[in-house]
Amino acid sequence: MKIKSRSISKGLGKGKLLFSNEPISFLGGVNPDTGEIIDKNHELKGKNIKDRILFIPGGKGSTVGSYVMFQLKRNNVAPKAIICLNAEPIIATGAIISNIPMVDRPETLDKLINSVEVEVNGNLGEIKVGSS
Repeated sequence: MKIKSRSISKGLGKGKLLFSNEPISFLGGVNPDTGEIIDKNHELKGKNIKDRILFIPGGKGSTVGSYVMFQLKRNNVAPKAIICLNAEPIIATGAIISNIPMVDRPETLDKLINSVEVEVNGNLGEIKVGSS
């Protein structure tokens, strides 16, 4: 299944989906050395974003979050790609400077569930779910 979306950051990323219904703050919410979600109030606390396809409604918090995303990439613990409902400038900038493929505004959320294999094509603005 292919889902059309809007391209934010170019590139390809493939992996298992880590789905959240809650926005995330990369500053103080994610450990830039390990990729672990450390926000004690976040539904994904204790989960790791390393090598996953991260789905979030959007970001929240400080503009320094973009730099934390860059640190995650530099430390090899960043997600393979990011899918947002609506990317705001902090997350978009972080993805672009970190070369993390990113799309937003998917036409449907059908089939976007935890642990499903997903391929994000930031060049075309597409999400491929499963092997179809």
